[in-house]
Amino acid sequence: MLLLLLGIIVLHVTVLVLLFVSTIVSQWLVNGGHTADLWQNCTSGTVFHCLASSSSEWLQSVQAMMILSVIFSVL
Repeated sequence: MLLLLLGIIVLHVTVLVLLFVSTIVSQWLVNGGHTADLWQNCTSGTVFHCLASSSSEWLQSVQAMMILSVIFSVL
């Protein structure tokens, strides 16, 4: 029984770490000199330039749900 409880705790900690990493990490999509993530889009040519992600409704809802999932996971 103790081994089962330890396995569940390890699984929950792993999921929490992966949730934090997926929310914070940049460069979800890398295509040559262009990188995109949940928060900004960057291009690296002669000058490295970053812009905020588009303000479409679906992206804002994904950002809100990722932040809420981190908050509720911590609680």
